[in-house]
Amino acid sequence: MTTALITGATAGIGAAFARRLARGGYRLVLVARDTERLERTAADLQGKYGVETEVLTADLATDEGIGAVEARLADGARPVDLLVNNAGFGNRGAFLTVPLQDELDMLKVHVEAVLRLTTAALPGMRDRGRGAIINVASVAAFLPRGTYGASKAWVVSFTQGVLRDLGGSGVRMMALCPGFTRTEFHERAGMGTGNIPSWSWLSAERVVEEALRDLGRGRSVSVPGKRYKAAVALARVLPSGKLGGLSNKAARTYRTD
Repeated sequence: MTTALITGATAGIGAAFARRLARGGYRLVLVARDTERLERTAADLQGKYGVETEVLTADLATDEGIGAVEARLADGARPVDLLVNNAGFGNRGAFLTVPLQDELDMLKVHVEAVLRLTTAALPGMRDRGRGAIINVASVAAFLPRGTYGASKAWVVSFTQGVLRDLGGSGVRMMALCPGFTRTEFHERAGMGTGNIPSWSWLSAERVVEEALRDLGRGRSVSVPGKRYKAAVALARVLPSGKLGGLSNKAARTYRTD
């Protein structure tokens, strides 16, 4: 049975990955900070789909949390075939209005954890000649958007660079870059979403389905939704100065109602 490890597995895109993979018969290792919520999620998936689930409580903003997941990924007796680096969060406010420690925590989760967990998972996958890693980034990776956008741009570049180094190994890697997705992301960051048009939103289920389809096609980057594909294509040709103005306007005008 194929095993998948998913970080940030109890909500949003991570939970949608867990449901979709459970439906496909995967054995699951679910990673998040909240043990009680992890156990509820695991019990629900076991009850609905009859799959084996394992829970691992870890805060990826800490060395201890990252280390616990590294150890699980490096366990050759219990190999992980698919790693989904999904854990992440946003900070509300412009640069310098967000506490520095919050920015550093974001980099810890979005950059260091992705680097270290990928490094822990790849040797076993390469030795077995199979495996896959999905690193969840964002459409913001292609826009000038402060620490969040910069960290997600790193995820995209890192994923594509490592995949190039893995050529011929049988291991696949892909950066998943969703746009606005209906999850707890904005609520947790204290961001209102009342001024975001309804057509902008994707469901987490759609994001996951498109991601898995693109992974199967061997793509290095997946951008779910035709509108977001067009936006990313436009971002690649427009001057960054113009994009910066549009991006900042969209990002800083969240209403709290």
